[in-house]
Amino acid sequence: MLLSVINTKLRDKYPTLDALCDDLNVDKNEMIQALDSIGYAYDPKLNRFC
Repeated sequence: MLLSVINTKLRDKYPTLDALCDDLNVDKNEMIQALDSIGYAYDPKLNRFC
């Protein structure tokens, strides 16, 4: 569910992962690690986790 919410926010509201993390006051590295643990990595060109 986290993956879906994050990718939707990246698609609809935030131009980068940094912008999302800054606005939501979320640690970027923690988010990356959490999604990496389920097999997803951030692609800055696509602005989404794949």
